[in-house]
Amino acid sequence: MTHPGEQFYPEGVRWDDTIARGTLPDLLSAAAADYGARPAIEYRDRPIGYAELEAMVEVAASAFLRAGYGANHSVALFLGNSPDHPVNFFGALKAGARIVHLSPLDGAIALSHKLSDSGARVLVTSDLATLLPTALKFLEKGLVDRLIVCQDDDWGAVGNPHTPIPDNPAIVTFKTFTDGAARPSAWPKLSADDVALLQYTGGTTGLPKGAMLSHGNLTAAVSVYDVWGKPSRAERNNPIERVICVLPLFHIFALTVVLLSSLRRGHLISLHQRFDIEAVMRDIEVKRATYFPGVPTMWIAIASLPDLDKRDLSSLVSVGSGGAPLPVEVARILERRVGMKLKSGWGMTETCSPGTAHPKEGPDKPGSIGLMLPGIEMDVVALDDPKKVLPVGETGEIRIRGPNVTKGYWNRPAETAEAFVGDRFLTGDIGYMDADGYFYLVDRKKDMIISGGFNVYPQMIEQAMYEHPAVHEVIVIGIPDDYRGEAAKAFVKLRAGAAPFSLDDLKAFLAGKLGKHEIPAALEFVEELPRTSVGKLSRHELRNRQPAQPKQPQLATGGGS
Repeated sequence: MTHPGEQFYPEGVRWDDTIARGTLPDLLSAAAADYGARPAIEYRDRPIGYAELEAMVEVAASAFLRAGYGANHSVALFLGNSPDHPVNFFGALKAGARIVHLSPLDGAIALSHKLSDSGARVLVTSDLATLLPTALKFLEKGLVDRLIVCQDDDWGAVGNPHTPIPDNPAIVTFKTFTDGAARPSAWPKLSADDVALLQYTGGTTGLPKGAMLSHGNLTAAVSVYDVWGKPSRAERNNPIERVICVLPLFHIFALTVVLLSSLRRGHLISLHQRFDIEAVMRDIEVKRATYFPGVPTMWIAIASLPDLDKRDLSSLVSVGSGGAPLPVEVARILERRVGMKLKSGWGMTETCSPGTAHPKEGPDKPGSIGLMLPGIEMDVVALDDPKKVLPVGETGEIRIRGPNVTKGYWNRPAETAEAFVGDRFLTGDIGYMDADGYFYLVDRKKDMIISGGFNVYPQMIEQAMYEHPAVHEVIVIGIPDDYRGEAAKAFVKLRAGAAPFSLDDLKAFLAGKLGKHEIPAALEFVEELPRTSVGKLSRHELRNRQPAQPKQPQLATGGGS
């Protein structure tokens, strides 16, 4: 059998079902035409209808066109979870531009690189105190020419700290930017092959690189999930789901699984600025949310509620975990105490999220990441020869191809060539497939750490730590962490005569240089660090020298930031 896992697919789903491709503005326009006044987003208890959202997007698109930010332009979004994100995301795309997502969790090094590498000279941000001061630094450093500042209180004042918007000709509020922008006689023509998004993901050998995700890649990803879930929706008479969105929209998991997929199907997105467990529980218990995709840290928090037995989670029809390994024990607690089965799938930034998933009915295989989804082909190849396909049960590197897979990295032809064998993408994940077509991950080829659902790159931390005057050499590795799955630990050789410093001192030194999720959770001073035979510092050898620590069994998932 070519695709052995197909025997476990939901009834009526075939591996070779048609996967649709199109453009993202067309996806939204079709949803607006189909669903009209139906609420698309609820934010701070305010509903925004599908047609209303489309109208907001058209105003933004008209303004981007008027300002000259259309074809061949990169527009950076430095936004949290508010309606400002979809309005500007779809608005810039409709104008013909491509989007660059900047994570508010990143430090200055990564953010500066993403701006300069992508060529984005305009940045859309918010007047929130967590965002605007950093955006103003980009302007001061000459990394961008213009800031468009959305005003958070426009969506209802909730007491969030704001930063005053300076009087500067290079800074304009979103209201002023869009005021009087006339709708064009015709919108720019877009192709499914046009790059819609530069989504930065990492490599441990350098700075993050931009995966070029086309309109076709992203709409195909939505279609893959659409095909997979069709029988389940039909079984329930195609209900309108209330989908909780606390996952950050700048992350590929939330963008595809929540925003784009929900809009495609006419669902209501209950949008949260941040993960607040009581706000989420209110969505479930009071507003009767039906679908909650989260990351393991969220599920750990819910599983740890002291009164979980008394909570009413009965409205939830579907739950999911992604972005990082989910401890099997957490899944067991939730199943035992509230009857919810949490199964993890796998995907990555370069696949626009889809890769594998578990069918509703099928063999119970703890630790598996599931079956390859319709339209997606995966195999396992030898680590020393990526053209040599390995038989069932043998461990090697997982390859993938499909209409959702990136064509390569922005301005990185050499790294693009290294990442592909023909049209098959080398994932960097080491694993195997069993006789039933279920995949398992056993290791990561790269040294990346996944902490709380976000990718952390040791070399980025090391580069920042080398700025410390007492650090002579440093290696960063991942260590088990009960809450985040993994955390970074720094091993430091001090300069001659330098005094040791505390972990708190290190955290203070790195604040602002790195994102909070990147700052090491542990620190150890050593006399010497291990090296390879040619004298390079060896992260691999250092890991091997660490005392064995019992690891929780995990349901592994992908999902780069």
